[in-house]
Amino acid sequence: MYVFQKSFVFSHFRWLCIFSVLLASKAMAAPLEVKVMILSGFEVGEDKGDAPGEFQHWVEGLKLDKTLKVKGAPHLVRYNDDGVFGSVSGLPTDSHLTTVTSSEMVMALLLDPQLDFSHTYWVINGIAGIDPMQGSIGSAVWAANVVDGDVMRELAPEDMPKDWPYGLYPIGSDHPGIAPGKDADAGGWGGATLSYSMNYALNPKLTQWAYHLSKAKAALGDSTALKHTREAYQGFAAAQQPPQVMLGATLASARYWHGQGRTQWARDWVAIWTEGKDAFTTTAMEQAAYVGTLYRMAERGLVDFNRIMMIRGASNYCMPAPGMSITESAGDESAGSDFAFASQYRAGSVVVKELIDNWARYKNTLPYQAH
Repeated sequence: MYVFQKSFVFSHFRWLCIFSVLLASKAMAAPLEVKVMILSGFEVGEDKGDAPGEFQHWVEGLKLDKTLKVKGAPHLVRYNDDGVFGSVSGLPTDSHLTTVTSSEMVMALLLDPQLDFSHTYWVINGIAGIDPMQGSIGSAVWAANVVDGDVMRELAPEDMPKDWPYGLYPIGSDHPGIAPGKDADAGGWGGATLSYSMNYALNPKLTQWAYHLSKAKAALGDSTALKHTREAYQGFAAAQQPPQVMLGATLASARYWHGQGRTQWARDWVAIWTEGKDAFTTTAMEQAAYVGTLYRMAERGLVDFNRIMMIRGASNYCMPAPGMSITESAGDESAGSDFAFASQYRAGSVVVKELIDNWARYKNTLPYQAH
């Protein structure tokens, strides 16, 4: 009897220990709640402590000092104890220039069991060229529409009809500046027809909320270098204004285009895909890869697409000033990059801090519904 009781007690004690270990293991494996996810396009060096790129101001300003390795992600994820996470998809050490890493980052994050994105707000950021008809370098621009400018048909200038302004036009259309009709003939796709859009429309009310909050609370400042660059844009009143927080559509293209002709194409392209409801304001590279992947993951229930925001800092104008050589201005972001890195952080961090400081209010209720 004694032996039986001793064996029984030992057996139960052993299973109690195993059960306790399992419970502890489960508790340790509980995913981290991601309240805000910051995604930047590129960093020029280290994440902190050297010359800043698109990500460094966020890391240093929000003290994203902890790191997490996410399988399949192109870069470490950084975070703090407040629930702010962030990462960057492009580095100067990359062997290829591509926007694919932005999609890889989103996929890796959303499929990682270490992270809980159930209530996450996303702040996608970076620098961009700006249309001098819309604003000035150094400005921070929130976008409610992210228009993809890569998938299309193209004819060389010498091959296109003489009355065309340029040889870029939508698949399913037969002329630049004209949107394809519903169920347009794709042509050469085995008889398939297409009904599609090149615009990823973000939550306009959330964008408006972020814009008004940052416009009221963010101080962007100005600089002598910016003033000098602005002065050259005679005839463009918006381009000569000091930096400001703005609203306007952003166009994504892996091609670094530049000049008056392509700027007019960008204006027309955004007008087509937003049905004239928004204006082309900034141009950059990776933002459609980020947002497009999030859109597809939202269709699968992995992310709330209503919680995605886009902000761009204007580093340069997308066309030369009057009298300036186009080859002189193409790719020249020297006057505005550093200021743009700071501007998009100053405007965007106001929104991040508001979300974190009032998380009990915003976790389950979108900000514009919470007041």
